[in-house]
Amino acid sequence: MTAIQEIPLTTITGGSSTLGDYAGQVLLVVNVASKCGLTPQYEGLEKLHERLRDQGFSVLGFPANDFAGQEPGTDEEIAEFCSSTFGVQFPMFSKITVLGPERHALYDALAGDQDVQWNFEKFLISRTGEVVGRFAPSVTPDDPELTAAIERELAA
Repeated sequence: MTAIQEIPLTTITGGSSTLGDYAGQVLLVVNVASKCGLTPQYEGLEKLHERLRDQGFSVLGFPANDFAGQEPGTDEEIAEFCSSTFGVQFPMFSKITVLGPERHALYDALAGDQDVQWNFEKFLISRTGEVVGRFAPSVTPDDPELTAAIERELAA
């Protein structure tokens, strides 16, 4: 496993996890928020997840309240919102911090010395656990640039 796959994570229901649990899959890691202008991207992320999961792809959602307080809820409230509003079935994780000195180790590994720009920034991880793409929050889940990158990784 790569170092990024060994970082301890907590699922939105409180279970222990790592990206290693998804070894061999292409992953799209997204910092999400429920009260953001980009929140409707949840719908597209779920469609992308459903369309490609049988090919070894998964979206992983990481709620974060780092931008304008746009994810104020508890893990339970976030899970309920995502399920009831957008039918989210892709894996969701416990709320984390993606900016500043308290930034989660996963985002240290994903973003390196750069800051995350805003909610719904996307990181593409290859089947071997390497970060192979980074997409701005404004890049929607159905954007041809993003879908082409995902399909390239699935074919690799």
